Amino acid sequence: MNANLTYPLTMPHQPVLPAKRRFARTLRREPTEAEDKLWHELRGRKLDRIKFRRQVPIGRFVADFLCAEAMLIIEIDGSQHADSSHDRERDNDLMLRGFRVLRFWNDDVMRELDSVWDTIIAYVRDMSLEPWR
Repeated sequence: MNANLTYPLTMPHQPVLPAKRRFARTLRREPTEAEDKLWHELRGRKLDRIKFRRQVPIGRFVADFLCAEAMLIIEIDGSQHADSSHDRERDNDLMLRGFRVLRFWNDDVMRELDSVWDTIIAYVRDMSLEPWR
């Protein structure tokens, strides 16, 4: 086995390249204001005792937040993500891996955090719910 590869907890059969791991660490050190605000509420199982990890490498992508138990990825998007073909490709790849991708705008997190919490809890608790965007 190659000692330079590490394996994420969610997908032990797929190696994560060291460059992707370093990129995820950089994203953890330099969060956006909205990511930082949401992480403050998600970390340490503060939100309804649900376990989340942040900036998790999955395949060629890095998920903003991951609840592995519910196979749910939470993405916090700025305006540059509006109608992004890259995001559609990314979401399709992640969905093929069995994940659901729930997206919120930065403004949602900054202004309507209670609604964001309620939505996240609902999606974690009900695996049949499918994201709307």
